[in-house]
Amino acid sequence: MKYVIIGGDAAGMTAAMEIVRNDKKAQITTLEQTEIYSYGQCGLPYVVDGRIPSTDDLIARSVQVFREKYGIDARTGHKVTHVDAGKQIVYGEGFEVPYDKLLIATGAAPILPTWDNATLAGIHTIKTIPQMHDLLRDATEAKKVAVIGGGYIGLEMAEVLKEAGKDVCIIQRGAQLAKMLDADMVHHVHEQAVQHDVAVYLDTAVTGFNGEVKVEAVVTNKGTIEADLVIVAVGVKPSTDFLADTAILRLKNGAIVVDPHMATSVENIYAAGDCATHFNRVKQSADYVPLGTTANKQGRIAGLSMAGKFVRFKGITGTSILKFFDLAIATTGLNEVSAQQLNRSYHVYELTANHIAGYYPEPKPLFIKVLVEKKTERLLGAQIIGEAGVDKRIDVFATALMQELTLRDLLDLDLAYAPPFNGVWDPLQQLAKRNVQL
Repeated sequence: MKYVIIGGDAAGMTAAMEIVRNDKKAQITTLEQTEIYSYGQCGLPYVVDGRIPSTDDLIARSVQVFREKYGIDARTGHKVTHVDAGKQIVYGEGFEVPYDKLLIATGAAPILPTWDNATLAGIHTIKTIPQMHDLLRDATEAKKVAVIGGGYIGLEMAEVLKEAGKDVCIIQRGAQLAKMLDADMVHHVHEQAVQHDVAVYLDTAVTGFNGEVKVEAVVTNKGTIEADLVIVAVGVKPSTDFLADTAILRLKNGAIVVDPHMATSVENIYAAGDCATHFNRVKQSADYVPLGTTANKQGRIAGLSMAGKFVRFKGITGTSILKFFDLAIATTGLNEVSAQQLNRSYHVYELTANHIAGYYPEPKPLFIKVLVEKKTERLLGAQIIGEAGVDKRIDVFATALMQELTLRDLLDLDLAYAPPFNGVWDPLQQLAKRNVQL
């Protein structure tokens, strides 16, 4: 069996390893357009301020390991430009590779809008190791940095650049940072920016840049903002344009529609990761939430499915967490905006509670907001913010969403307790205890 995988990172190489383990006669060819395989993209921001010493530390397995230890024909510098699903051949500049089964794991690319002078030196997007190397070179002499976009990457980059000693601002087109949060929760994020001297420009639309060769300022609808380094973090788009002339079904944004086995609408072609759709268990529909955890899980399912194993991807709840200076910011499931878009009828319950026993040294407040379906009491979503203990609670809630638990069910969970780790009633259970109707 000839397996071809387009993309040499999370989803692609996770799939390749599952094929290696489950089909001893497999002939696997992987086609990666860069020179680097299998690395932790989510760790890239933390190279900027030295928390992670080198991008080399992010590489999980080298190309040589895949070739020599696992017998994979791992190719670099191979950008695929066309797939002929009828002939079952993948084409690129100067090469063609036939396949019996094909996996598309091309990920997503940062969006760079068609702003004036967007090609000036000093303007960067962050998605790959080479892009990070380019940024590090420019950041050495930079003093004033503008981060365009207040989402996950924008907030992380603002933090690390500030910690690296730069004067940092965030430019956000909308009315708030962190759009994954509801408006009544995001003030914690805005306050954190103020406390750490990060200027925030809200309701500010970028139109272009000033400079001769290198960027000198960001031009917006409200004036110019001086900057000698710019990070563009306004979102990503699935890297699937090369499939335009195929019959592979895609969403409007280009994400490849897949079934629970990661199969596409075309026979013998699979897709996984940031280029594919993700079934959302709470919404009960296909979604697009590109995260590294999902890419690895979908890659595993794709590899097993291609190797003949009957397995299913059970979906996501949209769980995410990020660090912004002293705060952890986490969400899972629906927020109020998405619940309203889906016409879900819900209650909102909120609680501020200590992350550990209140009498134990240095308890930190957790700010919790939970959405619960009115008729069924089923949990719909949570937003949790705090300095400590956020990760534990969001993971408990995400597990509860996966199991379709109700608010009442939270009271029955057997959660760990000792004063340095928790109160006798976990904060999630405190919230449930206050709001469950007996």
